[in-house]
Amino acid sequence: MTVTVSASGLTLRYGGTVALDDVALRLEEGITGLLGPNGAGKTTLLRVLATAVPADRGAFTVLGHDPGTAAGRLAVRRTLGYLPQNPGFHPDFTAFAFVDYVAILKELTDRAARHREVRRVLAEVDLADVRGRRIKRLSGGMRQRVALAAALVGDPRFLVLDEPTAGLDPEQRMRFRELITRTGEGRTVLLSTHQTEDVAMLCHRVIVMAGGHVRFEGTPAELTARAAGRVWSSAERDPGARAGWRTGAGAFRNVGDPPEGADLLEPTLEDGYLLTLDDTGAQAVTR
Repeated sequence: MTVTVSASGLTLRYGGTVALDDVALRLEEGITGLLGPNGAGKTTLLRVLATAVPADRGAFTVLGHDPGTAAGRLAVRRTLGYLPQNPGFHPDFTAFAFVDYVAILKELTDRAARHREVRRVLAEVDLADVRGRRIKRLSGGMRQRVALAAALVGDPRFLVLDEPTAGLDPEQRMRFRELITRTGEGRTVLLSTHQTEDVAMLCHRVIVMAGGHVRFEGTPAELTARAAGRVWSSAERDPGARAGWRTGAGAFRNVGDPPEGADLLEPTLEDGYLLTLDDTGAQAVTR
């Protein structure tokens, strides 16, 4: 499969804080999930790949275009769709006006053609019927769909989504997952999320970041397999577990290095993720 994005040595500091430390990755067509705790460097990586901020060192290409040059940066932006964590809506804009504004920024200068494109992307995210409604009167889920519509203007080949399901209720999250699945067809999507369920349900590959480093890159099944034989059930929280929590059934689910004769459980992607963080020095979770 063709590599859409190739990056090596990406390093970026904010004062004394290292946000990215020699990051390398390759992205192909399909949906790749980006997991990591707060402060892992996920949003910084997305901003660098979206050409919103330059890295101090390192390089990357998007569909062969090098954003290190003015011409290359313009070419990357023309093939890019970016949904930031905080889209920065003007609340008095209608859904149509906001997406139209983004379309102007994307150099769609012919008014009739631009408006056709705005109607197209709003229909693609199921907002055709509310395109004239002001953003401040839309639900949180609808606002996220407006932001996704804006990212889809111009039919980008590379889509960068930063926490698109954050703050959505379960029904809204389910509908948004359906949208991401549809919009991911024929595109390369990098999806940053704290929701391991999003990755398990949507992504063909997953990257785990911590401390500005890539700690894992592979398939969701490979990340899950990291926890094979390392998840067990007990009546009380095992003091030797690296993470543990009481389930709805009342038993404890423990993750780590099980004692002899432990009642082993099938691992989940979340188990593999927690162990990847713990094995690299990030703090494990106790619930």
